[in-house]
Amino acid sequence: MLPFIRPDLAQFTAYKPHPSSDTAASVPTQFDRLDTNESPYDLPPQLKEKLAWTYQQEIETNRYPDGGHEALKSAIAEYVNESAGVSSSLFNAANISVGNGSDELIRSLLIATCLGGGGSILVANPTFSMYGILAQTLGIPVVGVGRNESNFEIDLKAAQSAIEQTQNPAIRVVFVVHPNSPTANSLTTAELLWLKSLPEDILVVIDEAYFEFSQTSLVGELPQHPNWVILRTFSKAFRLASLRIGYCVAHPEAIAILEKIRLPYNLPSFSIAAALIALQNRTLLLESIGQILTERAKLIEALSQQPELQITPSAANFIYLRLKPNSSHSQDATLKSLHHKLRTLGTLVRHISGGLRITVGTSEENARTINRVQASLANLKL
Repeated sequence: MLPFIRPDLAQFTAYKPHPSSDTAASVPTQFDRLDTNESPYDLPPQLKEKLAWTYQQEIETNRYPDGGHEALKSAIAEYVNESAGVSSSLFNAANISVGNGSDELIRSLLIATCLGGGGSILVANPTFSMYGILAQTLGIPVVGVGRNESNFEIDLKAAQSAIEQTQNPAIRVVFVVHPNSPTANSLTTAELLWLKSLPEDILVVIDEAYFEFSQTSLVGELPQHPNWVILRTFSKAFRLASLRIGYCVAHPEAIAILEKIRLPYNLPSFSIAAALIALQNRTLLLESIGQILTERAKLIEALSQQPELQITPSAANFIYLRLKPNSSHSQDATLKSLHHKLRTLGTLVRHISGGLRITVGTSEENARTINRVQASLANLKL
């Protein structure tokens, strides 16, 4: 370890993206990439042509991008109002901040609330790993509680106890995902009541990365809860994962603080242009939602026929699959074997927290996934 580096960073592992140079020669070079919850559909050709024209005619690569994002923030606010079914004037550009993916916004929120001993964060595991990873890289303590093993509801008794008992530093931020990743469940009535009961000196971050698939949003609650922030992204339903565009909706005073913290020119001009074009053509892009939900139902129905598997209801563009208890087999070892076998056959899924998270792909990808899961389970002789 280099002597000028914080010693606690030695225990961390860098986030590992899609397999690349570590891909063994014995496995397929073309994978069905169902491990990162992206849309299985690329932008339509006509929108790519618009982007190409924009890049050629309007973007000066020798100039910095629009650092204020005013046009994009106004367009996002219009979509937020529309998608939440609220008044067209409820949210405006002053309620929006944009980031290089939601990760940048999460990091900015942590800096604004907890840095320098200002607080710790609470997460309910399993959940999106980057909350804890980003907090730890900033030296911010992470307090974890569990979930109900059947429906994945947060252990609210443990969560409330953590809020009351954690000191030096106290919990300042609670992160939840609606619906949760990797387990695909939406927040329950009990969870929402608990979030609403939290004092205003605790920031509640509600990540709605999969909102378009659940069609259940808490944006309409924001005026009554100035300590709430809603995160959303263009990486899933809007098919722009490669361009890294996230945004948050919050009270204008919270947004003003985030604007102080974010890096200047944090979004490239091409990403800004792509987000604007996506919003202008949202009806076209969001037509794929119905198809994804239909494919999700087919995937759940087919895999639920396997007696070895249990699949929880999903409100997202992925499913969470676990093995039914079997005393004669190690659950974790069997899951690792199933995960490895699927990869060998050409399907990438995520092995996480005692289950497999499988993104809903195209009809062809899903058919291959079903066949490969069935073949793998037969091979494992469960």
